[in-house]
Amino acid sequence: QVQLVESGGGLVQPGGSLTLSCEGSGFEEFAVGWFRQAPGKEREGVAYISSTAATTGYGDSVNGRFIISRDRVKQTVRLQMNDLKPEDTAVYTCAAAKTWTVYTFNPDRYFAWGRGTQVTVSS
Repeated sequence: QVQLVESGGGLVQPGGSLTLSCEGSGFEEFAVGWFRQAPGKEREGVAYISSTAATTGYGDSVNGRFIISRDRVKQTVRLQMNDLKPEDTAVYTCAAAKTWTVYTFNPDRYFAWGRGTQVTVSS
């Protein structure tokens, strides 16, 4: 059974950085994605990483600012967020994909979801 828990959210000023963690068990053989959802907006794909970390992908709005990584031994996937903007404010959620690699943010390809962590970017 795959269980995921996010942590690391909080309040940060524009231009600042924050690192989110997705920890759990049973997901080391699956790709993992990060998603976010702001109030009144649709869920948006942020980043994904394959089980071996050989493949990563990013949403257009975060490409070049966010970095996804994973530690298979510690069963942790991290999302390093740099140069944060107010529009990055959202609940961030990680999810395990149904396969070892994934090239999409289609939620149908993911089967286990965490409960999310709030990120607020404001001065």
